[in-house]
Amino acid sequence: MNEVVSPAALKPADYATDQEVRWCPGCGDYAILKAVKSVLADIGAKRENTVFVSGIGCSSRFPYYIDTYGFHTIHGRAPAFATGMLLANPDLDVWIVTGDGDGLSIGGNHLLHILRRNVNCQILLFNNETYGLTKGQYSPTSRLATRSPSSPGGSVDSPLDPAGFALGCGARFVARGVDTQVKQLIEILKAAYHHPGAAFVEIFQNCIVFNEDVFDDFVARDAVAEHQIQLENGEPLVFGEDGSKGIGFDPEALDLVTVDDPANALTHRTDNRNLAAALARMALPDFPMATGILYDNPGPIFDTGSGVKTSDERSLKDVMRAGFTWSVD
Repeated sequence: MNEVVSPAALKPADYATDQEVRWCPGCGDYAILKAVKSVLADIGAKRENTVFVSGIGCSSRFPYYIDTYGFHTIHGRAPAFATGMLLANPDLDVWIVTGDGDGLSIGGNHLLHILRRNVNCQILLFNNETYGLTKGQYSPTSRLATRSPSSPGGSVDSPLDPAGFALGCGARFVARGVDTQVKQLIEILKAAYHHPGAAFVEIFQNCIVFNEDVFDDFVARDAVAEHQIQLENGEPLVFGEDGSKGIGFDPEALDLVTVDDPANALTHRTDNRNLAAALARMALPDFPMATGILYDNPGPIFDTGSGVKTSDERSLKDVMRAGFTWSVD
């Protein structure tokens, strides 16, 4: 009797393609690409069952650089394509890669619906607060007074918070990572993969050409301790040198406050949507920026396999492949 030999485990390098990676030298996308390949190897992703879907933008070159199936689609519509793929084959492992312009401007409506429907996929939104591909115009996440080719006098638009947007859409998994904090980013991406339903991950990404060091106030090495709080489920919300500060709750204001005594800090709970929303609102200089998993609370998943039944109880997939007409009781 022949012995059954298991296929060799894939390494991160096995997910690399033969395509030249064409981002600007020093772009944060390189670190994210490395993290994603590491995650794919760690979870044992099957290349023939994995699809990366993107829209338009620098981040959307991602499918060319991952040796799986990939689909480089049209501006802002990656969520619609991904939903269609999962309707056709619910067993696919689908990753959406988008940016703050692609996903939150022209694609905002599509992102809203894939989150509220809780379609089973991972959504990685690279946020560099600029339109990098089209030469640095301000984006939906750009800060007030941002000077750019499209706002030479400074942007007057209120910036959109991607994590807060996702929570408002009803997302059941919302996290934030940083391109250069690879260890934390890898753990976030693994958690997103294992979450049933839509998992939304905002990644702060440095655009070295058009918006260099825009996040340095909380990601620079000498700023992390005082200006960033790295969330861990079940752990106190503390930050600062040696954990000397914390995040507490002010009953009168019904909101979060910083406290000097870590003993008075709240404990992070990823199943608490109200806490997640408050953490997403925290911003410098009054608060540290929260990174890590803000919210992880699985709920009903959009039924891509059998959500619609015909009179003889066939699945939607059967109906779509059966012909041009069918009857519904």
